[in-house]
Amino acid sequence: MGANASQLEKEIGSEQFPTNEHYFGLVNFGNTCYSNSVLQALYFCKPFREKVLEYKMKNKRSKETLLTCLADLFHNITTQKKKVGTIAPKKFIARLKKEKEEFDNYMQQDAHEFLNFLINHISEIITAERHQTNNSATPTTNGKVQNSKDPCNGSASLKFDGSNGSMTSTGNHESTWVHEIFQGILTSETRCLNCETVSNKEEDFFDLQVDVDQNTSITHCLRTFSSTETLCTDNKFKCDVCSSYQEAQKCMRVKKLPLILALHLKRFKYVEQYNRHIKVSHRVVFPLELRLFNTSEECPDRLYDLVAVVVHCGSGPNRGHYISIVKSHDFWLLFDDDIVDKIDPSALEDFYGLTSDVQKASETGYILFYQSRDTS
Repeated sequence: MGANASQLEKEIGSEQFPTNEHYFGLVNFGNTCYSNSVLQALYFCKPFREKVLEYKMKNKRSKETLLTCLADLFHNITTQKKKVGTIAPKKFIARLKKEKEEFDNYMQQDAHEFLNFLINHISEIITAERHQTNNSATPTTNGKVQNSKDPCNGSASLKFDGSNGSMTSTGNHESTWVHEIFQGILTSETRCLNCETVSNKEEDFFDLQVDVDQNTSITHCLRTFSSTETLCTDNKFKCDVCSSYQEAQKCMRVKKLPLILALHLKRFKYVEQYNRHIKVSHRVVFPLELRLFNTSEECPDRLYDLVAVVVHCGSGPNRGHYISIVKSHDFWLLFDDDIVDKIDPSALEDFYGLTSDVQKASETGYILFYQSRDTS
């Protein structure tokens, strides 16, 4: 591993090198691999890249935000004269540290937490700028222009709901292009076993968190995610029709599928006897093609293609390294900070996980990005 720029170009071949495509590694500024790996994955999610670059073209004079820094970074990559090389995302990292105190250090961070923050923060920025534009000419009673709405008040706040393993929204939000790309809708169907009444509750998500079992597949994990659960004994369902707690059956279904389906494999769990989180390195196969069948009747199943994988290398959440594997046109690339390598598709199998339950360092898929074939 570690092909330099000229070697990578030779491996791809001048005739096979995609037109207007660039492959640039990102400099690590001290344990910023969590950011580099996610940024590379998002860059190769085509709908997201296009929207970020479109934002860059339409907002050339915007004040600096994390979104403008991201747009500048993507634009910098796409406008390089060279086909391959290295770029230092210095401005983006500096802005990230200003925006989020947890990232303002040189410690290893969680790639999924960064992804979750970035996606939500971008949405908040877009919403705030939209409000500012709409209110810029709206005077108040004293003749002054109204202040733009605080971004945190105008968008979804995501939290983990352990009952179904999804990132769910709490509160109303305004739809942005971030929602158009990543947002899906889950519906929780609960059937009272006494009166047979079915209750539905909808929840938005930007990604799905799935539990992992040993020697299984993403398809199996998603089926488990939406399997029927019986609510009984101390966990009965409060039925409004019966006006009492009753036994019930509950299941999750996907009502609306996103264009980009982000799947977070729950690789870290807290073990009380160790008083810390340990890594779950179970072998989980993630296919190149994924068809989701666990949808509601009003949502047809959809075929997805794997476009990027964020991989965790190491033995625990606070130690290790992140890399990303992306699909670009008809071949696969491995991004390890500033190093870029072309790999064979079969090499993805090396990142499924371990068949042994022995605690040791491993290289495992952590966040999977599937793109709907409808958007290709």
